[in-house]
Amino acid sequence: MKEICEAVVLLIGFLSTIMAFASLYHPYWRESTNYGSAITTATLYENLWMSCATDSNTNNCYDFQSLLALPGYIQASRALMIAAIVMGFFGIIATLVGMQCSKVGGENYVLKGRVAGIGGVFFLLEGLCTMISVSWYAFNITQEFFDPLYPGTKYEIGEGLYIGWCSATLALCGGACLLCSCKFESTEEKMPYHYQPPTQVTAYSGPVMSQGPPSHYNRNAYV
Repeated sequence: MKEICEAVVLLIGFLSTIMAFASLYHPYWRESTNYGSAITTATLYENLWMSCATDSNTNNCYDFQSLLALPGYIQASRALMIAAIVMGFFGIIATLVGMQCSKVGGENYVLKGRVAGIGGVFFLLEGLCTMISVSWYAFNITQEFFDPLYPGTKYEIGEGLYIGWCSATLALCGGACLLCSCKFESTEEKMPYHYQPPTQVTAYSGPVMSQGPPSHYNRNAYV
């Protein structure tokens, strides 16, 4: 049962890492809204790397030229998403090494269980980084959308954020399940220590008697 759980968690962790990578480069993190406008000539959409404008005929995109000129939440979201992908990669490697059915790392199952637990921690960190990144980005979108005094273009939540939320949920669930499965399930995996009391030796100060055959002579024979 433990081996099946580890295999399922490995698949979940792999999917969450792939989805985090897809979310990072998805072009639709936010899309301009049609709410309140009678005529729409163009649609604007952005992600962490570029901004695009499209209409019925053309589609123009430009990359963000300056990192320091970007808002702070975009810079933080970039760093968190990249960190999440790195954590997911390390989590996959650690889970592969620590799986009970894997031959990597020998047959020290206690050590392999600890390595698998480290993989679970990496998946939890991946999920937390992804969740914070996409939630922080979505918070700024909603804050600007519901601000009546905001003068710029208002946006709605794009598809890339939903992919990021799914990735974070999978990573958190996989990491929690892997940590729970790393406990000892049978007494064979434990290594108990059998206590053996020391042997008591009594001191003898007299002459050492030989263990030869019994003598047939009594005391009167030497008198």
